[in-house]
Amino acid sequence: MKSTHKKKSVPKIIKLDPWLAPFEEDIRGRISRYKKTLKRIENDHGSLSEYASSYDTLGIHYDKKKKGWWYREWAPKAALLSVIGDFNQWDRRSHLMKLNPANGLWEVFISESELKEGDQFKVHIIGDNGGHDRIPAYIREVKQDKNTHEYRAVAVKGSKFEWEDDDFSKKLKKIVKAPLIYEAHIGMAQEKEGYGTYKEFEELVLPRIKKLGYNVIQLMAIKEHPYYGSFGYHVSNFFAPCHHFGSAEDLRSLINKAHELGIAVIMDLVHSHSVKNFAEGLNEFDGSEDQYFHAGGRGYHNQWDSKLFNYGKDEVLQFLLSNVKYWIDEFHFDGYRFDGITSMMYFHHGDFMTFDHYDTYFNDVEWDALLYLQLANKLVHELKTNGLTIAEDMSGMPGLGLPQKDGGIGFDYRLAMGVPDFWIKLLKEQKDEQWNMHEIWHVLNNRRANEPVIAYAESHDQAIVGDKTIAFRLMDKEMYWHMNADDPNFVIDRGIALHKMLRMLTLSLGGEGYLNFIGNEFGHPEWIDFPREGNHWSFKYAQRKWSLVDNENLKYQFLSKFDKDMIHLAKKHKVLESNEIVELNIDNQNKVIAFMRGDLVFVFNFHPVKSIPDYEFYCPVEGDYKIILNSDDKKYGGHNRVDDTLIHSVIDKRMKVYSTNRTCLVLKKI
Repeated sequence: MKSTHKKKSVPKIIKLDPWLAPFEEDIRGRISRYKKTLKRIENDHGSLSEYASSYDTLGIHYDKKKKGWWYREWAPKAALLSVIGDFNQWDRRSHLMKLNPANGLWEVFISESELKEGDQFKVHIIGDNGGHDRIPAYIREVKQDKNTHEYRAVAVKGSKFEWEDDDFSKKLKKIVKAPLIYEAHIGMAQEKEGYGTYKEFEELVLPRIKKLGYNVIQLMAIKEHPYYGSFGYHVSNFFAPCHHFGSAEDLRSLINKAHELGIAVIMDLVHSHSVKNFAEGLNEFDGSEDQYFHAGGRGYHNQWDSKLFNYGKDEVLQFLLSNVKYWIDEFHFDGYRFDGITSMMYFHHGDFMTFDHYDTYFNDVEWDALLYLQLANKLVHELKTNGLTIAEDMSGMPGLGLPQKDGGIGFDYRLAMGVPDFWIKLLKEQKDEQWNMHEIWHVLNNRRANEPVIAYAESHDQAIVGDKTIAFRLMDKEMYWHMNADDPNFVIDRGIALHKMLRMLTLSLGGEGYLNFIGNEFGHPEWIDFPREGNHWSFKYAQRKWSLVDNENLKYQFLSKFDKDMIHLAKKHKVLESNEIVELNIDNQNKVIAFMRGDLVFVFNFHPVKSIPDYEFYCPVEGDYKIILNSDDKKYGGHNRVDDTLIHSVIDKRMKVYSTNRTCLVLKKI
């Protein structure tokens, strides 16, 4: 008799990686929770997008018909809420809110004759922790008093901005296939000791990014954060743009202009934690410890000194997903880089962990956070078919870059965080002659199949005080004295040569996308240090010195020119879109790495002193080749030792080139 029992199909993630077979039940759990939750949301709300629209109801909204403002707040455990401001002389009994006990929502209507657009206000909340004046959770604009430094909410009717980027989604489809990301912080993007603005970034920095060839800008610190030195990672007001940089309309204008230039804009999204501040943030908002966050130790991150969301609570899930939708709908962001998801995905937050075995990916997992990330990715790609999502994860969790139905989390890319760590470790701990080409090859190729990554030599993490950028690590104090174009210096020569090579190798070998932090493309000489008590609240190191790269008498121009040509080469020849990487030669004795990607041949000679005439190596595609990029070119600060006009013929699958030390060559078949 035939069995009628239907055999379960194996999730695709396990077919792609059979080593995951022992964890099949965990993976099935991922798929099941996602499907059940999505079905519940769609049944109850009509769609995921509708579910993620609570920002249209909660917070303060102007009603044109009634000529006034509706203000609604979720505060289920509060005893009383009232609206206070200049409009009612901050009288806590003047405008009391009414509670709907069924859903914990408080509501009040205030006429326009009382509360006007631009007026500042707060909500007074009485709960188990006493009575406190708070900033509304869904507020869209806040202001800070220059004298008292107190934050207040601002009543705004809505945007009047006229967008001109409706057809940008077509360009975005192409960009997402090979993102070349320029990571930037608005406030420190200008050469002045003060806050840079959205307008200044649009007018002065966008043209630079366009010229360099990058097709994505990743903006940091966009959401309001009370401590500027947190780099924007201690968010207080999730729906409000940072007031230091200008108005919300200015931010919209910046994004609109970037789209006109063919550049996508993504946000560095911080949903992994929230500032613990009481006055500005969500901490104990309704008087309870567990409204938005977990109670007790589970709700506190020891390393970050911040609060941790309860992703398993429906209202919190809705709050965060609404935040995802809000910035796409209201500001036309093209996606997100999700910050700190290792901390979200594990109860141990990745602290002091070594992820060296598959068991570590399925122990101590915060399944609610994983579910949130699955839904967030689903939402982004529903709202923007070609939206871009990137995971910042140090664990290497399997499936981050696979679809939810296959057992994955749904990201388009994850950051290859091991690559910059490797470069820094190599530069710190080994002499040039000790570098192992096999190890370099392995690290840059060590990524999960079918899960694309964004490779980078360094990001903002390597640029802040306490660390050093690659340029500063290579050249250090010599940069202050020997960067004149006509000043030969061995330390600077080595630094410029290796700076170019590390970036070219990282881009061409390390992943399916590439990232650079603002100013690092030209070797910005100093670290980043935001105003803080320890530096007497100075802005001196919270800036970018564009005058250095603009000065034709200095060597910074060489690094910038090389970076520009490297980026344009990657775009023109679709380097990142080619998944086929062919190893041609790994020569540890001569410190040479040679490989093909797509139809290009890359030859890197890392040897400190050895240049090799007629260096011969295997090349499978016969024909005549010509050099299309040579890092030793004089225009890049090199020594012009290689004749780029020579034809290099592949005969019997062998190629010969003049491989000069500390040089990378890129060749293309004629």
